[in-house]
Amino acid sequence: MPGHQSIEDLIGGKTKAAPSNAAQDPTTSGKVSAAFSKKMGEIENKETELETERSASITGAPYIDLIKFPVSQYALKQLPLERAKELQAVCFYATQEEVRIGAIDPQDPDVIALGESIAHEIGANQELYTISERSLNRIIELYKTLPDIKPISKDVEIDGEELARIQESVTDFESFQGLFDEASTTDLVTYIMGGALKLGTSDVHIEAEENGIVVRFRLDGILQDAAILPKATFKKLVSRLKLVSGLKINITTKPQDGRFTVKMPDGDVDVRVSTIPTIYGESIVMRLLVQNEQIMTLESLGLRGRAYDQLKTEIDRPNGMIVTTGPTGSGKTTSLYAIMRMLNKPGVKIITLEDPVEYKMEGVNQSQIDHSKDYTFAKGLRSMLRQDPDIAMVGEIRDIETAEIAIQASLTGHLILSTIHTNDAFGAIPRFMSMGVKPFLLAPALNCVIGQRLVRKLCTLCKEASPLEAKLQEKVNTVMAELPEPEKSEVAAMEQVFYAPKGCDKCNEGYKGRLGIYEIFVVNEAIEKAVLDGQVAEYDIRRIAIENGTVTMVQDGIIKALLGDTSIEEVYRVTE
Repeated sequence: MPGHQSIEDLIGGKTKAAPSNAAQDPTTSGKVSAAFSKKMGEIENKETELETERSASITGAPYIDLIKFPVSQYALKQLPLERAKELQAVCFYATQEEVRIGAIDPQDPDVIALGESIAHEIGANQELYTISERSLNRIIELYKTLPDIKPISKDVEIDGEELARIQESVTDFESFQGLFDEASTTDLVTYIMGGALKLGTSDVHIEAEENGIVVRFRLDGILQDAAILPKATFKKLVSRLKLVSGLKINITTKPQDGRFTVKMPDGDVDVRVSTIPTIYGESIVMRLLVQNEQIMTLESLGLRGRAYDQLKTEIDRPNGMIVTTGPTGSGKTTSLYAIMRMLNKPGVKIITLEDPVEYKMEGVNQSQIDHSKDYTFAKGLRSMLRQDPDIAMVGEIRDIETAEIAIQASLTGHLILSTIHTNDAFGAIPRFMSMGVKPFLLAPALNCVIGQRLVRKLCTLCKEASPLEAKLQEKVNTVMAELPEPEKSEVAAMEQVFYAPKGCDKCNEGYKGRLGIYEIFVVNEAIEKAVLDGQVAEYDIRRIAIENGTVTMVQDGIIKALLGDTSIEEVYRVTE
């Protein structure tokens, strides 16, 4: 048959007749058998690779033979061995610009998600390839070449004695600076965390400047310089923080996000880490989330009077939406947790979607969204509703998809708690409308809107009475003249004295702690009618709400200033 090859041809051409005694020579027989097996193995391998290449042309993922491909240890480290075996996929090439994944089935959704996840973490582009089982096994074998390194714990541990020493040493920023005189790199992280927790810091900023490193603490919402470090320590400090946060140490030109936990005797502190490149080095910001911190009540947050009674009525309703508004850092999530604290009872199922989970609450099912895995607020909310919750808390409504699902849920027997970014409560309805929400769905779904800000509380030990300047007093009088009853009568009965900060060794420039100032308007028939009639400008909503007795944030703040809780300057700082 033309083109046909015999077995003899395949192993090296036609064979000559061997001497009769050669058939009895085991050495010769073994060599022929080995050569035959080797040749047959090569043929099978070739056919396997050809079959894989044909399969690749169908799937669209290009074929690659990895038998002799050089694979770096850095590429192997991007994917754990067990995960590689499970997905039958390997990372065979990885740089800061490109990631290449080879898989038996590159169309497997888990493989696609894996490639996207690795590429997102490095900040690179990714490409999927089709490989044979032979190539897969060869790369799996290469994992044996990786050095056996003990995993680094992503925790910073502060033992009781060390914490007590730090807290005893740190009383103000000057004493905090003194800790760094002879500190090692490892001690730097411990001292920064210990000092931040002692001073009640919510965020730690580490910033490289031309002549040194500045450590800043955000105390009661105000960012303040806490310490200056030698520039020589910066790279070591950044590397240490990246190491415990699970960030790439060698990537300095792209933003990264990570986290670690501070292990302390009386409870853990979750630390969320963010880095961005700057002209003098990377800027690092750490958000401290104290897990053993007591969740506050609405009363302790500063809600009072008729506004508190109205909100409590809306909280007790079995369905609808309660939305908090305000800029970042205005305490919206804290208010939602205070509401959930009231609702968290044995017969009630509460599920949350958060980014990140800031407080851990027993009895509540808390879920962390993950954009890298396409687990968004919208997709999470849709899945959450299949869990049959009574109450759902959605960390933020930022798009039409999430808004529509939340509204439909509130109309079908669920109480939905959420936040939206607007300047005040009266801007919430226009914001929903600008997203594309239909008025006839929004009006009956929305129960009430809470607008809020956080103001610093005056130190009770050193605050002092202080008369207002004439212009400021006139401004206050104008605002309070519009106060509705019964609040106007209540204010008239108060002593008309305002207080100012002085400062002492127990406080921070005359302030210690924070409380909220609020405006709460209930969506009543007048508001519903306005929405359905198309009167959804912020001005219209504000006018109708005030006509129906809503106390604005500025008015609430002035009342709290008269009570001696804060200063007039603080009220106008956060509301203007």
